[in-house]
Amino acid sequence: MRRADVVRWAAAASLGCLGLALAGPAVAQAAAPAAPAASAAAPMADARAWLQRVNDAARLRSYEGTLVSSDARSMTVWRVAHYADGGQQAERIDALGGEPLTVLRYNDVVHKVWLRTRVAEVEQRDARARFPALPAAGAEQQVFEWYEWQPKGAARVAGHEAEVVLLKARDAARFSQRLWAERGSGLLLRVDILGPGDQLLEWAAFSDILIGVRPRVTAVTDQLRRLDGYRVLRPAVLPTSLDNEGWQLQSPPPGFRPVQCAKRSLDLAGAPAAPVVLQAIYSDGLTHVSLFIEPFDAKRHQAEVAGSIGATHTLMGRRDDHWVTVMGDVPMETLKRFASALQKKR
Repeated sequence: MRRADVVRWAAAASLGCLGLALAGPAVAQAAAPAAPAASAAAPMADARAWLQRVNDAARLRSYEGTLVSSDARSMTVWRVAHYADGGQQAERIDALGGEPLTVLRYNDVVHKVWLRTRVAEVEQRDARARFPALPAAGAEQQVFEWYEWQPKGAARVAGHEAEVVLLKARDAARFSQRLWAERGSGLLLRVDILGPGDQLLEWAAFSDILIGVRPRVTAVTDQLRRLDGYRVLRPAVLPTSLDNEGWQLQSPPPGFRPVQCAKRSLDLAGAPAAPVVLQAIYSDGLTHVSLFIEPFDAKRHQAEVAGSIGATHTLMGRRDDHWVTVMGDVPMETLKRFASALQKKR
């Protein structure tokens, strides 16, 4: 799979195209966290409650703000509006640079609207956590098996008081993450991804945000009704498993469990002759690794690749008659262990 295909497929599979990184304007908005007292270690019940509060805020609060995301090579700015009204949720995300793109979500249905080409891609929302949410419900215990909870005091982000927590990786198979949650609501305002020696690899943050705005769900649903003249694509995503497709993962890196597996055409229109990619997603409760498997094509698949952009590492190569891509916000050695563990069943 070409990197452009990987990026497009990963973006299509998740609304997490916002990334977990930030540089630039928001830096000035966030003061360094105060060092906590030596006795500040929180009981695990408090830690679980804190994570649950963050997820509840991402789901149940209505907010509007500007999110700036960056990796080592690029920066992107998004305007984000999230509305919750009773049991209904709606979201609008506008890219403020690059190719004009608007992402609209009503409950679990996502529309990615490409304004220049007048194409709308429609999909079901996937199960992975997205900024400003954290792990899926019930994953808190898994998180604390592989990350140490370390409160780090308070700071300000985008003019709001925030509680700062470090989830310190317990081994070298994953990166640490530093989280900044608004004190009053629990809404996640910033995430840092930290490499060895607490090296800052990526970070994402709101540079401005209003929390508790009027939930304008109908403003999103009304726009969904105004797609006349757009070519609407509904790519088929077929749930499956590695085992059903003739693959197995023997001894994956510790802590990573399967959360999703599906097949989908690389042609968004679903042309019958288009190549099909198999994606299996594994999670340790906080971060994810994706395995992509597709038929080898000498025209599209050439040099093997091992590289990184910020915290995101990618490993691509040929496996007999297939092309395998492994990518995620984890160290390269973790991806190599996934690639070595992936075997074709005999």
